[in-house]
Amino acid sequence: MAKLEHPNSALFQGEKPFPIIPACEHFAGSEKLITKALELQNKLGGLFDITMDCEDGAQTGKEKEHAEMIVKIQNSELNKHKMSGVRIHDYTNEHWKLDVDIIVPGAGNTIAYITIPKPTKASQVSEMISYIQDACKKAGITREIPIHVLVETHGALEEVAQIAKLPWMQVLDFGLMDFISGHHGAIPASCMKSPGQFDHELLRRAKSTMVAAALTSGVIPAHNVTLDLKNQYQTYKDASRARNEFGFLRMWSIYPTQIQAILDAMTPDYSEVQTASEILIKAQDAEWGPIQHDGDLHDRATYRYFWELVQKAKITGQKLSDEVLKRFFS
Repeated sequence: MAKLEHPNSALFQGEKPFPIIPACEHFAGSEKLITKALELQNKLGGLFDITMDCEDGAQTGKEKEHAEMIVKIQNSELNKHKMSGVRIHDYTNEHWKLDVDIIVPGAGNTIAYITIPKPTKASQVSEMISYIQDACKKAGITREIPIHVLVETHGALEEVAQIAKLPWMQVLDFGLMDFISGHHGAIPASCMKSPGQFDHELLRRAKSTMVAAALTSGVIPAHNVTLDLKNQYQTYKDASRARNEFGFLRMWSIYPTQIQAILDAMTPDYSEVQTASEILIKAQDAEWGPIQHDGDLHDRATYRYFWELVQKAKITGQKLSDEVLKRFFS
């Protein structure tokens, strides 16, 4: 029997595959919180990413030491899954280049991504990416380090389509609090929480515009945090609305109990995953030619959707059949 062709080679020839990354991104700033987050990540088997924060995590005057601490933890045995990124300082802060100069040579082969906050123009993001790329060349790092960008200013939203098309781009994050603050009282503070964050017209427009720009360019759109730290159900409801009404495929966590709630809300429907698994097995047996399943015709156009769905199910912790695991993930 001929070797069965994997969907990655059968379905993405000549085209960039859509990023399949965890649906939850957990922020941690201090060494203590980063350590706890990594311990939880290891306990759950790498179901969520961690963003080690230089921007808000570093004490004033200790930016260098903070970046060096992050490099140390990135290279430690605790970082078992290599699913931790770093948020650097913003373009207007003198320390962003120092962050890059320390983190890229020190942990460039380990970090999952670099997050750029608060740009006001696409050109700022482009300059920062170029600096990161140059730092990689100097350090002999040949991989592309995925870039995440926080859309939280009027300027970034205005040029979001340009930002989404920049090299190495993987995620666009919506920054709710800074975006509301930038409206000088036109959006009330109550909209920093639900239901206002989803219902206010300016916020609906901003979120849908960013999501559309991200998806058009093959980039993941990520939703802002839930401020209510202890109410897991509120986090679940927010993640559900973000996913089902706006198309967000990822969400931030700032408190450990929010992680599972986000994963639960973002996990694909179980019955759809079962159908997708059956279709992919039939398609692989048919060497990725057209098939019929339950009376419907399927070909490479639908196979691509179902393959991404199954990958998302796996990365959110949903149990897949032994046959699917053997064929596609062994």
